[in-house]
Amino acid sequence: MNEFVENMKRRTKMIGVSMIKLLNALPKNLVNYRVLNQIVGSSTSIGANYRAACRAKSTADFINKLKIVEEETDETMYWIEVLNESDLVPESKTKDLYKELNEILSVVVASINTSKLKLKKKD
Repeated sequence: MNEFVENMKRRTKMIGVSMIKLLNALPKNLVNYRVLNQIVGSSTSIGANYRAACRAKSTADFINKLKIVEEETDETMYWIEVLNESDLVPESKTKDLYKELNEILSVVVASINTSKLKLKKKD
């Protein structure tokens, strides 16, 4: 694998790890449980689905898997906004993570667009 792909694998996995560490300190209650369940699911799915995209069987499969990464990244960003706006977690604790998610989202969208162009050229 090339250096870019390995770096993206590391970055996407660290999103989930960082989120778990951040959320583990929150009090356990019914409301928090629902939010925590959602954000842990979406944040860990980013890395898992990026790895799946790296094993895609075709360009179309690669695009489909990256679309899942795009959706899960956006969902994680949404849940961070909910955490901040509901005062469960101060923005100062999520600012860097949110920035990293935004950067990953930009890379993934650019990769999807590039792959779509390649797919069209084959037609």
